[in-house]
Amino acid sequence: MSEDFRVLIVDDDFHVAKLHAAYVDSVAGFLALAPVGSTAQALQSVHSLRPDLVLLDVYLPDGSGLDLLGQLDVDAMMLTAASDAVSIRTALRRGALAYLLKPFTAESLSQQLRSYARYRRILGRQHAVDQDTIERAKRALVAGDVAPSGKPRSATEASVLESLAPGEQYSATEVAERVGVSRATAQRYLSSLADDGAVEIQLRYGSTGRPEHRYGVPARLSPN
Repeated sequence: MSEDFRVLIVDDDFHVAKLHAAYVDSVAGFLALAPVGSTAQALQSVHSLRPDLVLLDVYLPDGSGLDLLGQLDVDAMMLTAASDAVSIRTALRRGALAYLLKPFTAESLSQQLRSYARYRRILGRQHAVDQDTIERAKRALVAGDVAPSGKPRSATEASVLESLAPGEQYSATEVAERVGVSRATAQRYLSSLADDGAVEIQLRYGSTGRPEHRYGVPARLSPN
């Protein structure tokens, strides 16, 4: 489970927090930590648990989630009923990576989390990046935005993409066999396609408990 993104939910409504935790746990590659219901508890949990991502409400019993946001040195998204423009601008100005209005569906949060995973992949493999990489990372955070980077696909990359049947999930080894390339080559092109949003990555846990990456074409990109 070490590869999962660990997510802390901060919401003073226990039932809502529990529901959102279930939403998080339903997304492959994400693990919900025990939710907390106040700014004080959130600060303590961030310090002790070191989550990768905090999902934060604005309305908390001992302060504003917007004030807490400015104190957190961790990726954060707002999940809140606060729909006024001032709160939204404040959240974005203080570093919120996304702003999701309650009530929302499990799929809405799932899309946002998958976008976050794509963002982390783009910026997670190298220390120095170019401007194109920065722009792709920014686009990745917009749920549902899978616009291609604009660079032409090589013949091998196109073959890898075409080997993925809509609605199916494949391992890198399976893709390599379908295309006729090495596993390392298939893995490299699959990662690039995932960064562009053309391919989605799921984690499947086998009997040994070790995760296996599975690759597939997003439903919104599948042909009719």
